[in-house]
Order: sequence, then C-alpha cells, then structure tokens
Amino acid sequence: MGMGEPGFYYPGAERPATAFFTFLLLFISTFANTGHCQQLQQYQCRIQKCTTDFVAITSHLNAALNAFASEFCIALRAYALCTGRTAKACRGNLAFHSAMLGISDLMSQRNCSREGPTSIAAHDLVPVSHNMGFCDYDNRAGATRGQRAAAVGIELQAARQRYVFCGLFGDPHLRTFRDHFQTCKVEGAWPLIDNDYLSVQVTNVPVVQGSSATATNKITIIFKTYHDCTDQKVYQAMTDDLPAAFIDGTTVGNGWMKTLWIVEKANGKHVEVHAKYIGMTVIVRQVGRYLTFALRMPEELALNENDSQGLQLCARGCPTNERIDEGGHLPLLANSQNHPHLPQVQLKKGAYTLESATAKCHEKIQVKDVYFHSCVFDLLTTGDVNFTAAAYSALQDLETLHPKRELWHIFPRSSSVAQNNSVLFNIYVGLFSFVVIVFL
Repeated sequence: MGMGEPGFYYPGAERPATAFFTFLLLFISTFANTGHCQQLQQYQCRIQKCTTDFVAITSHLNAALNAFASEFCIALRAYALCTGRTAKACRGNLAFHSAMLGISDLMSQRNCSREGPTSIAAHDLVPVSHNMGFCDYDNRAGATRGQRAAAVGIELQAARQRYVFCGLFGDPHLRTFRDHFQTCKVEGAWPLIDNDYLSVQVTNVPVVQGSSATATNKITIIFKTYHDCTDQKVYQAMTDDLPAAFIDGTTVGNGWMKTLWIVEKANGKHVEVHAKYIGMTVIVRQVGRYLTFALRMPEELALNENDSQGLQLCARGCPTNERIDEGGHLPLLANSQNHPHLPQVQLKKGAYTLESATAKCHEKIQVKDVYFHSCVFDLLTTGDVNFTAAAYSALQDLETLHPKRELWHIFPRSSSVAQNNSVLFNIYVGLFSFVVIVFL
C-alpha cells in the first residue's frame, strides 16, 4: 500500500504469510471472545470460524512459489463468501466489520478478482486442526467412551459405539434401524429420518396400474448445520438425475474441512455421501427407473428421537395400514390370486410365473432370505427385471454398511407359521376368557 493511500493496514503484511495469518487470527479472536455474555452471539455469528478456517487453509502457502498468488486469492474469495453468509448474524460485531475491511484491502493489494473459484479441490483439502477432532465422530465418541470405560474398568473394545442400518428399495421394501423388514405402500412423500442431524424424505409413485405397490423416484437429504463442521447442505436425487453435488453445486460441507463430502461411484447411477462429523454414510442408486437408499449411522444419533418429530420410517417402520406384507410374509400371485395389494390384471405374454421369477432371482441372490423373496414379489408384481438388480444392489449395500454380519440375512416366516400363530393366539384368548367367566 502506498503512503497516504486509505485502507485497512495490518502490521507485518510484507512479511511471510504465516506471520500475517497468525496476527489476523489473534486480531479477530480478541474481539470475538470479549466475554461469556457474548457466547450466544458467537454461536450465531460465525466470523471466528471463517477466520480460523482461512488461517488453517493458507498457513501452508509459500510466498516464494508461483502458485502462491492464485491460491491466496482463492482463499480470500472463500473467506469473503463465508463472511457474507454470516453477515446478518454478525451485524454490529466489530470483528466481523474489521475482517470485511481486511479482506477488501488484501484483495486490492494482491490484485485478486472477486469472481473466480472459492474452494480448493477435494484432494487438496487441508485438515483444520482446531476442529478436526470434534468434527470426526469416531474420535469424538471414542474419547468420551474411552474416559467412561476407564472410569468403570470396561475394555475399550466393548465401549465402541454401535451403528445401525436403514435401507429402502423395490416396491418399496424397508429395513428399519431395528432390523425389522417390511413391505409397504407409502405412496407420495414420506419421512425416513428426521432428527437433530439430518432429514431424509422419499417420494414413491405407483408402479403398476391396479396395484398399490409403489417405488421411489425421489430422495431428498438435508444435512443440518452442525457447529463449525458443516453448513446446511441439501442433496436431492430423482429418476434420471443422480447428481454428484449438493443442490448449491458444492461437493463438500463448508469448503474447508472434509467432514461432509460426495463421491460419485458410477456416473448417474451410484453416489455415496459421507458425513464424518456424525459417522454416517449414505448410498443412493438408480436401478432401472427407480432409486434405492441405504444408510449407516451411530445408534445413539439415529434413535435419539423426540415424540414431537412424528413418523420416521427408518426408526418406527411403516404404519399398519400401509403394510403389504403379512407379519413378514409376502403374498405371491401363485397362492394369493385375490390379494388386494397385487395387480388384478391378466398376465401378459412373457410375464413371470412364480417358478420363472424364482429362477430369475436365484441367478443373483442365492440365499433365500427376505431380499430374495422381495425380488420374487417385485417380479410378479411389476414384470420389470430391473427390480431383480435393485434387490441385488440393496443386498450389496447392506453387506457394505450393516455393522453385524450375523444379521445380514433375515428369513421370512411362512404363511402356515403365521396362520398357526394366529390360531394359537385365538385359542389362548378363548381359554383366558373361559377361566375368567368360570371364576367370576
């Protein structure tokens, strides 16, 4: 800056970058932590987070290198973007206004354009040391549980956090956090998950005219703002539109820390979303015309729900009046011609019979568990061979995400077992009523 020119000047601006960054952080921190009475404002006004992330991402830069100027300008633009997002909450905050003046002045000094990239590629992300421990669920939970384990003499292995799984595929078939397997109608928009950390909603549409069976054509996932680990992000997938980015075009949670990110496994067909700060992984696929969903997250987060949050299919299962299965048993055309949930239409030439559907599903799924039976049910209901691939993909995702191998396979009760249980229940009720009448 030339002598006499107006501007916001930081002492030491000509010195190596690290010294300047350290001074800037101390300057902002001084005003951002003036007392306990401002804690609520600090939580809302995130200027200190913006500044700390800026310092962390640029502290490795070397002014002697050719790439310094461009990378420094990228960092400044991202810093400006972060401060812009928190501007409303920081109104009247001295640290915020000082940072805004400093950013403007530095952009002028470094000839940085305000238009251009605002984030470094995912593989170049630098961990932010001050928050990476907190924003890593395994580290955070491990430290807490390790202290508890040491206090009561429990081995650390036994104190590890348990994870739960939820999946949705096909007609749709739902596997809940408690490993209950259900087949449901649930036409329209339904919530799978709605807790303090994320919300997941699916939209199901009818598959075959004359049947109440549906399949998923839209999935919306909202990752809620969590401390400094991530800003709120929304991921939305629809039939023929399985993006590898959030709806705002970004692929990471806040541009600095890799605690929430998207990975595209197969273009337009398979996407994974990882949320390290809550120990969660989501897999979304498109198979044929419909979507599948699979999720793993810690039990203490997934099932820490409030009654006021309403229905959550992953936590509570489908409402009774939305169930197609009968106590875990799926009705098939071969033995349930008049079942109200199966299409009452004449089979077309080339449509699957029970035998051909069974053979087709056996090509991909050898174990005759609920995934196999779901595959057979879907083929008989829709005649769409893509549902075979959907069941197989769902089984693959289960094996990838479900933490307990011994629970992978669930075997449905036969219809005769269900009927026998119903008969026995009626007998017991009758005997109890008879005893009550006799003794009264």
